[in-house]
Amino acid sequence: MAAPVTIAAMTATFPVLQGARVRLRPIGTADRAAFHRILAEPEVARWWVHGDLAATLAELFDDQDEVRLTIEVDGEIAGLIQFSEEETPDYRHAGIDLFLGGQFHGRGLGPEAIRLVAGHLFEVRGHHRLIIDPAVANVRAIRAYEKVGFRSVGVMRAYERGADGSWHDGLLMDLLVGEVR
Repeated sequence: MAAPVTIAAMTATFPVLQGARVRLRPIGTADRAAFHRILAEPEVARWWVHGDLAATLAELFDDQDEVRLTIEVDGEIAGLIQFSEEETPDYRHAGIDLFLGGQFHGRGLGPEAIRLVAGHLFEVRGHHRLIIDPAVANVRAIRAYEKVGFRSVGVMRAYERGADGSWHDGLLMDLLVGEVR
């Protein structure tokens, strides 16, 4: 029996995914400064930085629970998309999350990145379902996910602690194979 592939090994050997405007490639240490700049933007930090910016940035490079891919647009780092996989056969699915720098918002780049990752997760990794869990107040993200075909499953009350220290609701959304728009 072959040894299981680690998240670090999968990230390092992950193929580059090329869309019409978006290129996804494995995260690299050279991306650190660009991610620091993006995560420092108030509109990004609001949803992604819960506490110290340096700790959030370090987690992107140290945490081994997700495969992380750099989102590039015209050779510029635009953001990050990540996924994790539930491997238990009776519950097998994947979860995704992403952020884009403010200058890339509203251009359809997030949905394009999601479609690329969704295609890989459905067609190559064999998943039948993807989940994403934005904050209920993150209307822009929810609209982007709906454009791809994600549907609301329900509100998870007091789901995550925000940067302000209070608990906020999250929206569980899912996408089944064959539903990608």
